[in-house]
Amino acid sequence: MKKLINDPADVVSQALLGMAAAHPELRVDHENKIVYRGDAPVSGKVGLISGGGSGHEPLHAGFVGPGMLDAACAGEIFTSPVPDQMVEATKRVDGGAGVLHIVKNYTGDVMNFEMAAEMAAAETGVEVASVVTNDDVAVQDSLYTAGRRGVGVTVLLEKIAGAAAEQGRSLTEVADVARRVNEGGRSMGMALTSCTVPAAGQPTFELPETEIEIGIGIHGEPGRRRVPHVPARQVAEYLLEPILADTDFSGGDGVIAFVNGMGGTPLLELYLMFHEVAGILEKAGVRVARSLVGPYITSLDMAGCSVTLLKADEDLLRLWDAPVRTPALRWGV
Repeated sequence: MKKLINDPADVVSQALLGMAAAHPELRVDHENKIVYRGDAPVSGKVGLISGGGSGHEPLHAGFVGPGMLDAACAGEIFTSPVPDQMVEATKRVDGGAGVLHIVKNYTGDVMNFEMAAEMAAAETGVEVASVVTNDDVAVQDSLYTAGRRGVGVTVLLEKIAGAAAEQGRSLTEVADVARRVNEGGRSMGMALTSCTVPAAGQPTFELPETEIEIGIGIHGEPGRRRVPHVPARQVAEYLLEPILADTDFSGGDGVIAFVNGMGGTPLLELYLMFHEVAGILEKAGVRVARSLVGPYITSLDMAGCSVTLLKADEDLLRLWDAPVRTPALRWGV
């Protein structure tokens, strides 16, 4: 498997060097592998930090900036950051209003962020709240989790909670917004191919050319089932059926619909998929109020996609529309 790398051991650190060069508005702590918005800490504003294993770019570092995250901690490929990274980030983004940790539901991430919150509170007295995302309807438990995995809704949550913090809302209020997003969001993904971890140099799992995997995880975890390769219309049905069965998304103020690429699927195909998703939602009586299409929470070079629906209300839509200025998400400014 051919990769644009030098040494597998240096992929994350060298990618962060490139990010610093490409985005001078950010500040990168290379020793601790933390990306900060350039003006952090912002006095009087709730600080938002997240993080996780690398390989899911642009999550999380690509979402650091005004209107979204204040800092992101980068672990090694598919490996949680360590508590010391999270403690350092928490201290550096605390502007006096407390800090929110946004954590995907994977065992290492949850454990390390819990430790970091306790350590930061003990060392500095900073008030920390945590919200864990667990939106994946594919499986109840997985290789990496107890309970549902945190996937696509994490992107929407970071944007919406980031806007709430930018407005000057309190830590309790920002955390409440984040929990509402998590509770109202559901996701399901699929794979056409495996991903290839640079250090391994070969696919994580075998998937025949004639089959696809439904319900795949973002680390290559097994999904619900393998089925014959079918047209995009049928794939959209496979993904939306369990989402719509899990939660009633009809009525109200509609949904934010997010079709995400897993890293190896071109936008041409993702927009085609969004067309199929929109058609199914229309027939189901679900109104699309806002949309997002693109590779925003990936699995290295995996070909495939995921669908996330978030039940919206007026407040969440205003926060979604609020200005954001990060390397990967930018509007209104």
